[in-house]
Amino acid sequence: MQEKTEKPTVAVLLPCYNEEVTIGKVVQDFQAALPGADIYVYDNNSTDHTAQIARDAGAIVRKEPRQGKGHVIRAMFEEIDADVYVMADGDDTYPADAAPAMVQKVLEGYDMVIGDRLSSTYFKENKRPFHNFGNRLVRGCINRLFGANVRDIMTGYRAFSFTYAKTYPVLSRGFEVETEMTIHSLDKNVRLYETPIQYRDRPAGSVSKLNTVGDGIRVMGTIFRLIREYKPLPFFTVLGGLIGLAGAGFLGSVVAEFWATGLVARFPTLIVSVLLIMVGLLLIVSGVILDVLAKKDRKQYLIDKNLFAYQKRHTH
Repeated sequence: MQEKTEKPTVAVLLPCYNEEVTIGKVVQDFQAALPGADIYVYDNNSTDHTAQIARDAGAIVRKEPRQGKGHVIRAMFEEIDADVYVMADGDDTYPADAAPAMVQKVLEGYDMVIGDRLSSTYFKENKRPFHNFGNRLVRGCINRLFGANVRDIMTGYRAFSFTYAKTYPVLSRGFEVETEMTIHSLDKNVRLYETPIQYRDRPAGSVSKLNTVGDGIRVMGTIFRLIREYKPLPFFTVLGGLIGLAGAGFLGSVVAEFWATGLVARFPTLIVSVLLIMVGLLLIVSGVILDVLAKKDRKQYLIDKNLFAYQKRHTH
């Protein structure tokens, strides 16, 4: 007798802040694309009618008082249980009809499916040139550092497995959370799949919440922090090497002067140069130690993830 298999549950996650112009259409589009899926709209302190419009369209509306997209995603992953999660924005820039294929890839075994905007229409549709430049810059830096080839680092259109959602630690507070997700996934070597999607710019009347300069600085700060945490050996080796080279340069001038005159006239320069060299060496040693700890953290993450997946299979 064949064992009856239950239909996988799908949850669509829509973080929202003042999206009354578009949220009704977005909810309806996902209802049509994923019949039977639960559509969750998390209202992040909107001052317009986003929550009511979403509720009238048939979405499950919840509130997250902590301001910032990272806080919203953390709450979603904590509070919602589903076999597959599809995360998009409420601004009608991502096509709902791409969601079924993304869900299927998760069911095939991928941990995270990335909706790749940059390989299709993003650079034509997006009217903000600094955003285009920032996407290229972030993509180049991260791919070079991790030896990867992810085409869209910062997309907000993603699908996740249950295990990934429950084991991923959301630390960022704002829009930099997508960058954090990608770096975390590359560092932990989880199963990623990218699929091109047809991105479209916001419709008339819909206003972006992104601040090009402010959010750009936060994203770069997040990259800086995550590189320090996930790739400490190259980070501290480069930093220590630069400081050590500066110290060696100062020391070289003192040695050259001593070689010519037989006197050390600049004792402060000599002391500073030796201290700089020592600081550089200490940073390199710190990088080696932290690299060992980072590798241990990767191993522990895989153990925890496998254990979580095992428990999930045996509780159904």
